[in-house]
Amino acid sequence: MQTDQQHIKDLLQACSKGSKTAQFEIYKLYYKAMYNTALRILQNTFDAEDVMQEAFLNAFTKLDSYKGEVPFGAWLKRIVINRSLTLLKKRNKLQEVNLEVVDNKLENEEESQTNEVKIDYVNLKVQEVGRAMKALKENYRTVLTLSLVEGYDNEEISQILNISNENCRTTISRAKRKLRKILMDSSVLN
Repeated sequence: MQTDQQHIKDLLQACSKGSKTAQFEIYKLYYKAMYNTALRILQNTFDAEDVMQEAFLNAFTKLDSYKGEVPFGAWLKRIVINRSLTLLKKRNKLQEVNLEVVDNKLENEEESQTNEVKIDYVNLKVQEVGRAMKALKENYRTVLTLSLVEGYDNEEISQILNISNENCRTTISRAKRKLRKILMDSSVLN
């Protein structure tokens, strides 16, 4: 592990000196993960490819701003996520939803009124979850991707999306509820 980090550090130093070979090595190490991150947010292979390429170009041209406080992969992923979200906003795909604070009592009442069908999480297939995620609104899919797939916490998601922490928690809660409902509805149909 330590040697991998040192190898990456050496490659980054060579990249900052303009080494195309080092840049290609960095690209080979990270392109799949960065493409998948963009694809999960954008839901479009062409857009994901473009965002990934732009992120690498941006990273290589601004490598001097990378301070090494976080692993390079995390820094690069943040660029990919920011570029993906910018593209969504540019195309007006990210629908702004005015979210008010939901009273916990109201949420509990809604949950108790939900359908009695239970989801069999043990036998749930990845493809079913993927289809259900695609059925979500853009903003729900984005927050769930950042939270559940990318592993960001609410505070980080709030900063990335430029929303309040309270709004973030509410959106994630609603997105999870909607995802559960879609999964329940599909399990009833199957």
